[in-house]
Order: sequence, then structure tokens, then C-alpha cells
Amino acid sequence: MQIHHDKHHATYVKKLNEAVASQPELGKMEIETILKHLGKVHDSIRTAVRNQGGGHYNHSLFWQMMKPQGGGEPQGDLGKAITTKFGSFADFKTKFGKEALGVFGSGWAWLVLDGKTLEIEPSPNQDSPVSQGKVPILGLDVWEHAYYLKNQNRRADYVDAWWNVVNWDFASDRYTKALA
Repeated sequence: MQIHHDKHHATYVKKLNEAVASQPELGKMEIETILKHLGKVHDSIRTAVRNQGGGHYNHSLFWQMMKPQGGGEPQGDLGKAITTKFGSFADFKTKFGKEALGVFGSGWAWLVLDGKTLEIEPSPNQDSPVSQGKVPILGLDVWEHAYYLKNQNRRADYVDAWWNVVNWDFASDRYTKALA
């Protein structure tokens, strides 16, 4: 994860900064705002901003969505909402894992809030749910760079291990704030 953070994430930030240099007003905006309004980004840099900005934003969330001695099950409103939507936490975990394993190539598996409804969905590459007006509650990076050094081609092992570090406090806080 250190290489993932210090090399991959850092490159997204560097290339995002290079892209927005030609549209200086973007440099004054939060990345979430930029991704929500990609149509306002000049055509010449929109793809770079979507890719590099999405990589930066997604990873910025990803690091906070994990913690040492994490895992377990969500409590409170998020835990209740997951049970209501998916039947049980075990069913949610199975469906989320299946989505993560089903991402073809590189991308993400997300638990998002779409309006007031929780959904599990993938996104390709570094596309972010915020660009579709959704709120990411929990996300799992399933690019090979996220797991290959430790798990080689065993994405399933990585997904299984990730549940042990999920920061449910962070996800629950995002859920509560999104509903407010």
C-alpha cells in the first residue's frame, strides 16, 4: 500500500495539477466539485481531469475507508440501511465482493448513495460516482496495482483481506452526512 500511495496516488495528483494549469480557476476548486461538474471543464483537458482527478479523489477516500484493526460490521443507521437494502450484512458482503471480482480490468467497486437509496456498483478506470451525482460511501480499488505486489493475480484474496481493514466509522459518517 505504501507504493500504491506514494507512487500511484502521487502521480494522479501531479498529472491533475498539470492538466488544470491551463484552466486556472479549476485549481481553486475542490476536486469533488470539479468531478461533479466535468461539463464545465474545457474539452482539451476534460479526459485528463476525469482520469487524474478521479484517481486522486477516489484514492483520497480509499485511504480513509481503511484503518488498522478495522473490519467487523457497520453499526447505526448505515448498518440498518445495509440490512434493509441487501437482506443482511453477509448478503451485502457477498454482493459487494461479487461486484469487485466482476470488474473487468481496472476499476472500483462502490457502495453509493443514489438519492436516498444504497446501491452497489462498479466504475471503470478512475471514474468516480460523484460525476454521476452519487455519494460514495465505501469503495474498493480493484486495479492490479492495489493488490498485485502482495496477492499477485489473486484479486479474491485481496477482496477478502480488505474486509478486515474497512473503516466503518468513516463510511457511517459519510452516510449520515449525505442524508442530512
